[in-house]
Amino acid sequence: MTELLAPAGNIEALDAAFGEGADAVYMGLKSFNARLRSSNFAWNQFEAAVQSAHRIGKKIYVTVNTVCEEHETERLYRFLNYLNKIGPDGLIVQDFGVVRMCQEFFPDLELHASTQMNVESAAAANLLSREGLKRVVVARELGLEEIRQIKAKTNAELEMFVHGALCVSESGLCLFSSYLGGKSANRGMCTQACRRLYNAEIPGNLTTGYYFSPCDLELIGQVPELMQAGVDSFKIEGRMKSAEYVGAVTAAYRYVMDHWENDKKGAIAEGRRILSTDFARSKTDYWYGFKSVEDGVENAGAKILNPKQAGGTGIYLGKIMSTRPASAEEKEQAANLAAESEKATDIQMAMITGGDYDPDPGDSIRLHRQDDSGRESHKVRVVTVDSKNQRWIDVPNGFSKGDSVYLLQTKSMSKRYKRILPPDLSKFRRQPGPERIPLLDLTPMDKNGISWFPEGLYVGVSTVADAHLIAPLHPVRVILELNCETTYDLLNKDRPEKPVLPFSKKMVFLSLDPFVPEGSEPQLEETLNKLIEKGFTGFIVNNLAHINILKGKKGVHMIAGQYLYTFNKWAVSFLENQNIMAVIPPAENSERNLSETFETEGERSRVLVSVFQYPVLFRMRFKLPKDYDFTYFSDKEKMGFKVNSTDDGSFVMPEAPFSLLDKMDSLKTKGWKRQLIDFSKTRVLKGDIRNLLNLIQSHGLIEGASRFNWKDGFYNPEKMEAYQAANARREMEEASGLGGKRPMGQRGKPGRGKGYGGNRRR
Repeated sequence: MTELLAPAGNIEALDAAFGEGADAVYMGLKSFNARLRSSNFAWNQFEAAVQSAHRIGKKIYVTVNTVCEEHETERLYRFLNYLNKIGPDGLIVQDFGVVRMCQEFFPDLELHASTQMNVESAAAANLLSREGLKRVVVARELGLEEIRQIKAKTNAELEMFVHGALCVSESGLCLFSSYLGGKSANRGMCTQACRRLYNAEIPGNLTTGYYFSPCDLELIGQVPELMQAGVDSFKIEGRMKSAEYVGAVTAAYRYVMDHWENDKKGAIAEGRRILSTDFARSKTDYWYGFKSVEDGVENAGAKILNPKQAGGTGIYLGKIMSTRPASAEEKEQAANLAAESEKATDIQMAMITGGDYDPDPGDSIRLHRQDDSGRESHKVRVVTVDSKNQRWIDVPNGFSKGDSVYLLQTKSMSKRYKRILPPDLSKFRRQPGPERIPLLDLTPMDKNGISWFPEGLYVGVSTVADAHLIAPLHPVRVILELNCETTYDLLNKDRPEKPVLPFSKKMVFLSLDPFVPEGSEPQLEETLNKLIEKGFTGFIVNNLAHINILKGKKGVHMIAGQYLYTFNKWAVSFLENQNIMAVIPPAENSERNLSETFETEGERSRVLVSVFQYPVLFRMRFKLPKDYDFTYFSDKEKMGFKVNSTDDGSFVMPEAPFSLLDKMDSLKTKGWKRQLIDFSKTRVLKGDIRNLLNLIQSHGLIEGASRFNWKDGFYNPEKMEAYQAANARREMEEASGLGGKRPMGQRGKPGRGKGYGGNRRR
């Protein structure tokens, strides 16, 4: 029987989910989960929830679905030890390091592969199943036939999203938010760059739209077929949604799951009626209804994207015309009506005009700043009518005149549910302890062990033609992207027998695409077998399916690419167990974390550090809609990007490259003696090569180039709060005449150096 799995971002949502018939809920605690902005559960609440759920025959899954830096591994170990004592029914994980740590110390914890682990094929699911994971949450970019094929070829349980918000980027492969300020989607801090307003450069015009903001997923009509296909768990997205939303969506899917066999058409109609109270974004069935994979690649973009949606945020209620501070009485009223998990005193009062509905207490609204800098959901608690008959409602602080307001749900949708947690939580006192994590040493490597991975410069390109242009860089190895074009060039029988590449096959590593859907996996395996027969032995693997296909093939060498995330030693150890001894660190990694992960010169001899690339920020399985007649676009900060639509999908990259070219010599002295200049997804010109050679020789900077997270690392909210508090104290001291005068420091700006040709795409 298929499980119905609902989100529980707070206590009220937990009550609603079980109250409407969910078999299980998934929730996060205060760390290591991909929804750090939701309320999440305190230690005692979580312990009580597990005990209470088990008492009524329900299940609790815990999200531990973020990547972990090396300095966090001890805290992670303590957290896993705590979970092992509490006994939830499963952990939803992304980081290979979490898997490896559980294998070593906590084998009784049941593991489920998060959708962030980027599993979309039976090959990947089977590898994880052999490593002890019981369930995989498959990527959302899959159709019904692909789901059927995966289920038929794996023993792993399959969980899939059936309702809620979609990511425009392929699962686990979005770097946009991290690129904009270190707030990584892989760290639970996504700022939803896909929902932003962008300016597009269309020939002769400049247009504005929400070009990458996807609709919400709704598969209520596909429930019968998916149950017949053997899907083990239907997952509802929404840990940041209200309890009313969770209750309504859970009720709709529960009804269809329980009644479709008796009356399929009627059950689906009733399910849709229940879902009619969901006023969020417009809905799509995304990858369903296509005749073939090729049909989906051509047309899925038009089904999921609508650039005219203002972030897709419900029924328009109008704009804020005026705000004022909330009175003490209004704050008290809001606090009295607030749920336990809400901060109801951090409010102001706002007057809204321009819509056709006036929100009442209990209604859920969503506020959208006019400069597109942020959005926030809020439940209205206080309505005040002043002497001029003007109507004021409470809204969160931080919003102001001109910001838009949308209706998500009305009070009439609300229900009161039986409380799951006991009223007294005093007996639930367990917390992570002071345990020390055992030391982990990576497998030593001698020179003979990685003779196929020599010191020197590696250069990546996307076409055979570009491989001819990089010879002046004298690479020790060439990394050639395996895409539709290069596959044709390397395997086309009509070509002469002479080599099409200007380098020997032993000098070439073929870089494999990180997204391997079931619909294309058999063809990929056939292609790789043919390439191996032709003499290619080196591969950059970016998906677990690649490992499953190549593992054990005689003479083949694998390097873990940037999308097999190695943010800590434990993740590296997991890959070692797959016979992968060399890695390319993730594009969003920092120098500090890289150095802490690979401490010794011997460990660094297995690392290929990228010193130049255009990181792909969004990777989409589909082509963009035909009316997306632009290549260049920019955000409100005037930062430029480009998008390209191909038979391999669509890709968004920054116009300016990531560059450490000026640091190459310094990196070598620190032990990073294998360095990568990567032109993947760009067009190479002779002038570019000349410029790069000059920059390398002069240690020059590229004008406008980014360091990504290399210097500052991931955004750290604790450090930011401490920094802001220190600034506030300093300002108070200066204002009161204490501490003496201090010169105002100006944050250093990156140096401006020689220009570079920029990101050109075919």
